[in-house]
Amino acid sequence: MSEPVTQLIKQKLRESVNKHMTLGVTVSADELERETLRKAIHMLIAVVPILAGLVGAPVTLALLAAGTLFYTYTEIVRSTGQEVLFISRVTSFASRERDRGGITHGPITLAIGAMLALLLYPEPIAAIAIYALAFGDGFASLAGKLFGMHELPGTGGKTVEGSSACLVAVTVSTFAVSGMLRESLLVGIVAMFVEMLPTRDFDNLVLPVGAGLVASALFTGLV
Repeated sequence: MSEPVTQLIKQKLRESVNKHMTLGVTVSADELERETLRKAIHMLIAVVPILAGLVGAPVTLALLAAGTLFYTYTEIVRSTGQEVLFISRVTSFASRERDRGGITHGPITLAIGAMLALLLYPEPIAAIAIYALAFGDGFASLAGKLFGMHELPGTGGKTVEGSSACLVAVTVSTFAVSGMLRESLLVGIVAMFVEMLPTRDFDNLVLPVGAGLVASALFTGLV
């Protein structure tokens, strides 16, 4: 990452910390940096539809399954106090407080969510579902941490700002695939409400399945 971009991100993080402190919300720069790294890794799942287009869904599923098994192994090893290459260090830094000392489940459910999309839906519906997972959940979390001021009751800490970011991200990514704005907006709205559910790491499963289900009903002409 270039130095100007890095400095810009750090500046935004500092501004967000100051804004949250002014409003009496406790959030640290370290926490925001961890969330930024988590979601940067999270959004890499968006390469799955591209990979599936190049080598096919079966090979992509096999690669995802192998990667998930390897990651699970590294997490089991890390939980015993040992490290596996650089993966354990990255996971240890990026893990949430609730995952400290144990296995970080987010990447596992993320890969399973992408695999479910490939198994349940044909192209391009699978791509729409995976992009909803990558960008909808990713930008929702980042916007919630950076700009979230208005918490939504009963959502486990989700915010208006984060849910709005999910709506925009899913609408844009769906439109990029389908070219149909009204239907894309509907997928975005459904994804927003699904993302609001207090499912913790399991939103990596319900979000692509839910978005794909709606997309498959709306975009019958694309299959």
